[in-house]
Amino acid sequence: MEIRYLKNHEIDKVKWDTCISKSFNGIIYAYSWYLDIVCEDWDALIDGDYLRVFPLPVKRKFGVNLIYQPFFTQQLGIISQNILTQEVVTEFLNAIPKAFNYIEIQLNNFNKVDHTQFEIKPLLNHELDLINNYENIKKRYAENLKRKLKKTAESGLFININANPDEIIKLFIHNKGKHIRHLKENDYITLRRIIYTAIHRGIAQVYGVYDSGNILCAGGFFLLSNRKLTFLFSGLSKEGREMNSMAFLLDQVIKVNSNQHLTFDFEGSNDPGLAKFYKSFGSKEIIYYNLIISRLNMIYKIGLKLWRIAKFR
Repeated sequence: MEIRYLKNHEIDKVKWDTCISKSFNGIIYAYSWYLDIVCEDWDALIDGDYLRVFPLPVKRKFGVNLIYQPFFTQQLGIISQNILTQEVVTEFLNAIPKAFNYIEIQLNNFNKVDHTQFEIKPLLNHELDLINNYENIKKRYAENLKRKLKKTAESGLFININANPDEIIKLFIHNKGKHIRHLKENDYITLRRIIYTAIHRGIAQVYGVYDSGNILCAGGFFLLSNRKLTFLFSGLSKEGREMNSMAFLLDQVIKVNSNQHLTFDFEGSNDPGLAKFYKSFGSKEIIYYNLIISRLNMIYKIGLKLWRIAKFR
C-alpha cells in the first residue's frame, strides 16, 4: 500500500469520483460534489492511483485541527475498489496526520475496526433489499404496519412523486425542526443545495403525501447511487403523524422501486422507536462505527466538550 495525504486542491476529482462509483462500498456521501457541498473543507488519504480513498472533512476550532462528520453524511470512511481488511483500515487510520488533534467520524459498515487500538462506538442502520417484487416484500411487513397501511388506504391520502423540496423542508422546520436547535439556517441551505444538485444530476426522488384536502402532511428526499436508495431527509406534520403518513410514504417508495437491483437505506436509527418502525418493513440491522481519536490535552478536552454541549443545546 502507498497511502498519501492530499490537500483538497491536490485531489484529482475525476479519479476520485471514478473510485467511488467503482468501489464495492461506494456511497453517495463520498462523491466530490457532495463533499464540496457539506464540508467547509476536506482533504483525503489516497492509496495508490485512487484504488482506495478516505475523505477527511477538516476544520479549525479554538486553535484545534479537527476531522469531523458533516451534517447529512451518515457514513464516510474508507471507500475501496479492492479487498478491505481490518489491517488495511488500521493502516489508513494510523496514516491520519498527527497535526489533527481531534478526530470524530463515522466509518462505513465495511470498515472493520480493531477495537483494541481505537475508541469506537457501534451505531445502527437499517437496509431493505428491493430485488423482490412488491407483493413478496410486503409479506414481510409487521402485522401492525399492515394494519396502519390498510387505514391509510381508506383515509384519502395520495402521493406526489415530484413534490416541492422547499415545502418539505418547511414542513420539517415548522414541526420537528422546532425542537432540533443544532440545525441552523445555513444547514437548511446546505440541504437545499444537496437536493437541487441531486435533482439536476437525475439521482433524486422527492415524494410528498397529501391529505384529501390537498394539504402536505409528509414528505421525503431519496438519493439513488451505487445501487442504493438512501432516505436522506423527511418532514411530517402532526396531522400526518396521526394518519400514519410516513408509513404510507415509505410503503409507496418501496413499491415504486421494488423489483430492482437496489438496497433501500433507511439511514438509521439509534432511536429505539424509529428503529422499530424501520424494522417493521422487514429491514435488516446494519452496524457501522463512530470513531474517536483524541490527541488533546485535558484543558482542550474540557473546552471541546463544553463547545459541543453548547452547540447541540
